[in-house]
Amino acid sequence: MPFSSYKSIGVVAKTFQIKYIRDNFITEIEFDVTDSFRNELELILNEGVFDNSDRAICETIIYPILKEVWKAYRRNLLLWSHQTLTYDENLSGTPDYIVAKRSPLGTVVFDKPYFVVVEAKKESDFTEGWGQCLAEMVAVQKINNDPGQRIFGVVSNGAIWQFGQLIADNFTQNKRFYTIQDLERLFAAVNYVFQQCELQLEQQL
Repeated sequence: MPFSSYKSIGVVAKTFQIKYIRDNFITEIEFDVTDSFRNELELILNEGVFDNSDRAICETIIYPILKEVWKAYRRNLLLWSHQTLTYDENLSGTPDYIVAKRSPLGTVVFDKPYFVVVEAKKESDFTEGWGQCLAEMVAVQKINNDPGQRIFGVVSNGAIWQFGQLIADNFTQNKRFYTIQDLERLFAAVNYVFQQCELQLEQQL
């Protein structure tokens, strides 16, 4: 089944025997949000067309925020857009964004993934978004064949960002969510996830 067939966390949890936990695991790590980024985002929010489609939300809000943080980690990590992810016939599809290890063979080779991002399909449909995202996180875990690895996921409609992590058969959904109205805290949360991905990578070298 494609990832989009999983309509809720509950469906994924039952299918793959995942325990659900609600707790705060994000430790915000300060990130310097530049004035140029703030001005660009303000321009989009005030003058641009950003919420007419899922793709517009991805391209104008979600990707620019991810890219801004990714630049600090680009030596070790790559940010992939709409990269196909396939484990088997029950876990396959195309996450909106994946953060993966930078391959020594260059930017054309997709290496070990750590972090998947899915936008909510409707303005407030985080239930379906999380079903899809958790299925993708399970696929990443199985592809990497490392149950102890922390796999991160985000569901966002551009304005609201929710975070989760999967370790072995435990999925934790962060109780606190973040918004673009508080850019400092949002960037600090995204920065934490990138940092944890890089730390895991370095520990495995």
